[in-house]
Amino acid sequence: MSIQDDLQATVGALVQKGKGILAADESQPTIAKRFKAIGVESSDENRRAYRTLLLTTPGVGEFLSGVILFEETLLQKADEGTLLPVVAQRQGIVPGVKVDKGTVPLSGAPGDLVTQGLDGLSERLKIYKSQGARFAKWREVYPITDRNPTALGIEVNAETLARYAAVCQEQGIVPIVEPEVLLDGDHSLQRCAEATESVLHAVFHALHRHRVMLEYMLLKPSMVLPGKEHARKAAPEEVARETVKVLRRTVPAAVPSINFLSGGQTAEQATANLNAMNALFPQPPWELSFSYARALQQPVLDVWRGRPENVAAAQRVFHFRAALTGAARRGQYRPEMERTA
Repeated sequence: MSIQDDLQATVGALVQKGKGILAADESQPTIAKRFKAIGVESSDENRRAYRTLLLTTPGVGEFLSGVILFEETLLQKADEGTLLPVVAQRQGIVPGVKVDKGTVPLSGAPGDLVTQGLDGLSERLKIYKSQGARFAKWREVYPITDRNPTALGIEVNAETLARYAAVCQEQGIVPIVEPEVLLDGDHSLQRCAEATESVLHAVFHALHRHRVMLEYMLLKPSMVLPGKEHARKAAPEEVARETVKVLRRTVPAAVPSINFLSGGQTAEQATANLNAMNALFPQPPWELSFSYARALQQPVLDVWRGRPENVAAAQRVFHFRAALTGAARRGQYRPEMERTA
């Protein structure tokens, strides 16, 4: 099988109607923060147990086509000794891996950040692929302030994303390209739309320069939302219209799927906003799907709390949340469904 055939097979497995991607790729500091909030120590065993809980949830493969893992999870095993990537595959869930190394301040652009991890990426990808990963994810973040993101910040981050994506495809790994315009701040919906449009224009210009094959990548953007501190909240229909307007202006139809991040939204908000997009725009040029972390996991963590006796209940919550998000993927979610829990 050629590299192109390999990429096509992975994209076909990831882009399925009614399904999306679970982001379970929290770095050590991030998962420690999530665990601390529920009174659980971030030990190797607790992280293994929690990620085993997610991937062994009965029937969750009906709603998930892929899972993004942190690199340590590629080598962790379920209770009976099966490697967790194999556990995912048995559910029909394609394993992938986060490959970036986190953000640092961008010199010359105060307030902007850039992500590290390009050095040695090609060799790391070869190792991850041998461990079962078929796709990868790289995140760049864009704060919104009166002066951010700057033109330099937008350009450098786009170039970094494109370099990452090109290296992935060279190794037969499907890249998920994640430009996240942050929800933090008091900016308006329109300000977010302007920033997101500028970011995505730059990203796709860079992808073109680096000869990235758009048919063999996925885009993981943030939705167009007002800042968390903004006085006026936006209804799901408004979020859907503004988000799709920006996407139509910037994302070529060759991209097979747009898998939104939840980015600080509650589970209910992220589900309702995704649903509105699919309900209002039933035939977009690309699939409108999800790649949620907190919106799928926070309800699970709240029930689990590190206790073995809570695993079954936590798995029921996870299955329920995945089912609702899968319904939103088809434009069939209704808020009253939340009460059936």
